[in-house]
Amino acid sequence: MSTESRNIFGWLGMKQEEAILKDAEHHIEVTCETVVNFRNAINAYIEGDLDSRKKFISEVHKSESQADTIRTKMIDMLSESPLMPPDREDLLHFIKSLDRIADWTSSTSKLLGFLDEKLPPEIMKNLSIATEIIFDSISRLKDSIHALIKNDIKGAIKYSYEVDGLESKADDQKEKLIGVIIHSRLEAARLLLAYQLAEYLEGITDKIEDAADFVRMMAIKAK
Repeated sequence: MSTESRNIFGWLGMKQEEAILKDAEHHIEVTCETVVNFRNAINAYIEGDLDSRKKFISEVHKSESQADTIRTKMIDMLSESPLMPPDREDLLHFIKSLDRIADWTSSTSKLLGFLDEKLPPEIMKNLSIATEIIFDSISRLKDSIHALIKNDIKGAIKYSYEVDGLESKADDQKEKLIGVIIHSRLEAARLLLAYQLAEYLEGITDKIEDAADFVRMMAIKAK
């Protein structure tokens, strides 16, 4: 990497820069895997394939655990780095914001695991829509992070703002989903589970937006 290159890792020494960059990219991929596996679990549930749903929920937990391991490694590396405190704090916030996405996705998959019977079709339809918004959000976040690593500052900022737009869409979808749930006359236990699932789905997009905000902040600082 050129000494003139400027990105979120540009202030690090070459060997440490390479190691942190590699782990950061790995962390991003694993975080995305948690969301992809959750999406697969939701689709399996909607199709009535409970065995596949269980398998994909297990994969969500495995990906989340892997993300935790990478996070711990990166934090250990940063604690031993020569970074000035403000720069170290920026990267720590960035790492933790990614980790919270995996945590929330894992927690949401646990709620899904309690639903052994199909919910009414209109609820299932809106669960699917909410899940696709999450998938689109994590995809744009991934694009933003990769653009930043490649020093494409304009691209990083553009994709991060797209995440913001999707989070607003997720807010609207949550309101619609809760409205459908309330009017579906579910028994108490399933009503509570469905309501909590709606809350957690929107919570995942909140965490993705938080990470996108950090990417945008670092992109602006790298200008």
